[in-house]
Amino acid sequence: MGLKSNIYKILRIWNDIDAVRKGRVGKRIGRRAAGKSAGKVLKKLFK
Repeated sequence: MGLKSNIYKILRIWNDIDAVRKGRVGKRIGRRAAGKSAGKVLKKLFK
């Protein structure tokens, strides 16, 4: 894996921890799920 992907993984974990601290976990999980499903739809659309 490249440096860039490792940095993104670290930041994603860091942001998860920050969301737990601030009590915004539900919002974050919802946004990540929405982003994944939107990405799948776009992938099928432009394939």
